[in-house]
Amino acid sequence: MSADLSKRLVPDELWELVAPLLPSFAARPQGGGTAPRDERAVFTAVVYVLTSGCAWRHLPPTFGTSSATAHRRFTVWTEVGLWRRLHRAVLDELGVRGEVDWTSGIVDAASVRAKRCLYGFRQAVAGVGGW
Repeated sequence: MSADLSKRLVPDELWELVAPLLPSFAARPQGGGTAPRDERAVFTAVVYVLTSGCAWRHLPPTFGTSSATAHRRFTVWTEVGLWRRLHRAVLDELGVRGEVDWTSGIVDAASVRAKRCLYGFRQAVAGVGGW
C-alpha cells in the first residue's frame, strides 16, 4: 500500500488517538496460530473498507492483511466499543483545541403514526373472540 494512501486514511494524529484504545493482542494459550498483524495496517484496511464502500472480500492485498483478518478485527473492535470510544476521543481532542463549536447542535428525529390494531387482535390478547 502506498504511504500516501495510508497517511491519508489514518494520519499520525488519528493513530495517536486510536492506538491506546485498541484491545491488546493475546497469544493463544495452546500456542500456534499466526503472528499478530501490524495493528495500524489492519486499522487502515478497516477504515478503507468503511469509507470506500468496498466489500470486505474485495479488500486490496496491498493493505498487507487479509480481508478475513480485517473483518474479524472490525467485529472484535465493534464488540468492545472501540468506535464509540474513538468518537469520544476525537471530540475531546477537538474540544481541547477549540475546534468544536458546542453552542449549537442538531437533533434528528422521525415521527411515525402508529397503526390501529388489527380487528380481533385485542380480543385474542384479552382472551375473547374465539382465539
